[in-house]
Amino acid sequence: MIKLLVGLGNPGNKYSKTRHNAGFLLLDELAKDEGVAFSKQSRFFGDVAEVSKGGDRLYLLKPGAFMNRSGQSVSALMKYYKIRPEEVLVVHDELDFDVGTMKLKSAGGHGGHNGLRDIIASIGAKDFKRLRIGVGRPNAGRAVADYVLSDFSKSDLQQVKELFFEFIACMPLLLRGNFEAAMQELHSQ
Repeated sequence: MIKLLVGLGNPGNKYSKTRHNAGFLLLDELAKDEGVAFSKQSRFFGDVAEVSKGGDRLYLLKPGAFMNRSGQSVSALMKYYKIRPEEVLVVHDELDFDVGTMKLKSAGGHGGHNGLRDIIASIGAKDFKRLRIGVGRPNAGRAVADYVLSDFSKSDLQQVKELFFEFIACMPLLLRGNFEAAMQELHSQ
């Protein structure tokens, strides 16, 4: 059962439509779909929204620090609400997948992703779930940091947003703790 959905990104309008903010973009779409709003929560070092489903609560968290400092926010909310790592799903950009690809993963290392690296270090565990949103790789000669901090093209952003609706459709399975069924449904689309 998922109790905390974390979207990774960087704060501020400058980064709002960048590839690195794929996690923030998905959480914004989910909050809009659920009719909830984010509020700044200083004790959690970020923006939090709460969704109630069938008596269960799902916390949506957008860490307020830059990507490589996401762990402080995740750790604070997990401790306060006594959420275990296996009840957390982190949404992040994935260079190894083409735009238009999205995959769930049950656990793993950081794979060079600084946001994941900081979360693993902060919570002392890597057995949280991940939703990896493909952003593709930069062309030869372009620095990865410049690429992920650049805006999606209009067509790429449209493709990514279409993926969000597929994920939202799988949310009931995740909230019931049926991760394998959600993974199968999402990966078959």
